Amino acid sequence: MTETASEECRMGAVGTAVFSYLFFAFCSVLALSSIQGQSAPKIFTHADTLRGSNGSQRAWWDVGFYDLHVKVNPADSSITGFTAITYRVLKSPPNREMQIDLQMPLVVDSIVQDGLELSSRRDGSAFFVTLIAPQRPGAGKTISVYYHGKPTVATRAPWDGGFVWGRDSLGRDWIATANEGLGASVWWPNKDIYSDEPDSQRVAITIPDSLLDVSNGRLRRTTPNGDGTTTYEWFVVNPINNYDVAVNAGYYAHFSEVYQGEKGRLTLDYYPLDYHLDTARKQFAQVKPMLRCFESWFGPYPWYEDGYKLVETPHLGMEHQSAVAYGNLYKNGYLGRDRSATGRGLHWDFIIIHESAHEWFGNSITMKDAADMWIHESFATYAEGLYTECQQGKKAGAEYTIGQRKLVRNDVPIVGTYGVNSEGSGDMYDKGGNMLHTIRQLVDDDARWRGILRGLTRTFWHQTVTGKQVEEYLSRQSGINLGKVFDEYLRTTMIPTLEYRLEGQKLSYRWTDVVPGFAMPVKVTTSTGRYAWIRPTGTWKSMAVKLDRPENFRVDENFYVNAKDILKPAADSTARTNP
Repeated sequence: MTETASEECRMGAVGTAVFSYLFFAFCSVLALSSIQGQSAPKIFTHADTLRGSNGSQRAWWDVGFYDLHVKVNPADSSITGFTAITYRVLKSPPNREMQIDLQMPLVVDSIVQDGLELSSRRDGSAFFVTLIAPQRPGAGKTISVYYHGKPTVATRAPWDGGFVWGRDSLGRDWIATANEGLGASVWWPNKDIYSDEPDSQRVAITIPDSLLDVSNGRLRRTTPNGDGTTTYEWFVVNPINNYDVAVNAGYYAHFSEVYQGEKGRLTLDYYPLDYHLDTARKQFAQVKPMLRCFESWFGPYPWYEDGYKLVETPHLGMEHQSAVAYGNLYKNGYLGRDRSATGRGLHWDFIIIHESAHEWFGNSITMKDAADMWIHESFATYAEGLYTECQQGKKAGAEYTIGQRKLVRNDVPIVGTYGVNSEGSGDMYDKGGNMLHTIRQLVDDDARWRGILRGLTRTFWHQTVTGKQVEEYLSRQSGINLGKVFDEYLRTTMIPTLEYRLEGQKLSYRWTDVVPGFAMPVKVTTSTGRYAWIRPTGTWKSMAVKLDRPENFRVDENFYVNAKDILKPAADSTARTNP
């Protein structure tokens, strides 16, 4: 996903005067809520538990296939449709109940299995369906949910969730969905939990004849219905997380090309608005070098069978699997700005690079719980620096990532609360990316680091995972116990501080602002102009150094740490890093 809403507030609004006023009001409320949030922990509700936990009415069944059919009616902002859910029975259901999620104000018309209509009880956004047919372990079954209504309208997609009933600059309908966080059940019935993905999915969208729909996977069939509507049937042959399933309906042009990648021939399809066709041909030329870079670092693009698409949307962007949503106004940087303030980020389009990185981290490797969203965002943000490195060199890539540190808030920990659909801090982007950059320094071997990243995507290919699984993999493959490093950067609001004092040619040093047992090695200048490893702990250590003057002491800036000279007045005790 793109950066957090609070991040966007810090960077400033774009658009009309009216929008800017509303944006300022939104940011003021957000800032107030952030301050209040720091003084009191969030209280989670029964609804949060139903949404975020693998409860007993979910755990007994595993989704195999979603057959989604939705008619989109822009005239009154309504939808009508059904989802046929094919599933495997893992164990006998408690009380013969099954939880299926669909958010208000959408209405369920009927729930049918084996030709029989079933009863259900509604608890907020969760329907608990009473099953009649035997649910024997190992069996495959299908249940269909028919529904209609006016789905929640996204007021600020992609950060909130729902439908976007937009208009292009010619006043024509332009419709999209974006619902990470809020959940896919905001517009279609499903098992709305990250840990259970279908093996494949059909997405059949019916829209007015004048529009063209682009959804996930490959277009199998286009059917004119003879009533002023057309159905576009898309099919995804790979696992897909539910929030990636998308409607994109507009007056699209289309062009395509082929990328010869690590797994052979990959089709690239682009869907800009018709009047942006020439502009898109130029801007979307960034896709091929992006794929070459990311395949070199992360291994093969994960969805060769489903292709790669880039689709212009009325919102900024989202990592919708095999149909990446693009709304960066055909500008390099982030809406024309460089988030790192180094100038390095103005050489490429932020949305193309960041959202496409999610095809590996977020889509192929997916968190089981929203608390571990850092798996998605830390790696995607780190990928921005890697792309800068591919494009402009290793030093430039490091400068870009280091430049993002000024955006870190250290408000709450990056890891959220488990079981309640709770994301942690937006620092999962920039702090998380810098954590990975620091781990690269600890590995201290770029070929090995590349192998670790490629091995990570290969090991967890098309899987849902926990944060702990990723942490343990990186520790195991690097040969370094990174447990305290992850605890420090992911589970606290601290940045390690190297306290030091220089007395002649004697250097004394220790870590502060760290978790107990933190002993991460770091590179510093132990002689003028030369770096060497030291291994601080929480207790003072000393060593001889050969520095011409105290000001020559540096901490390698590639390590995301602070430095504090305790012999200097507080106002002067800032980190000295390699320029």
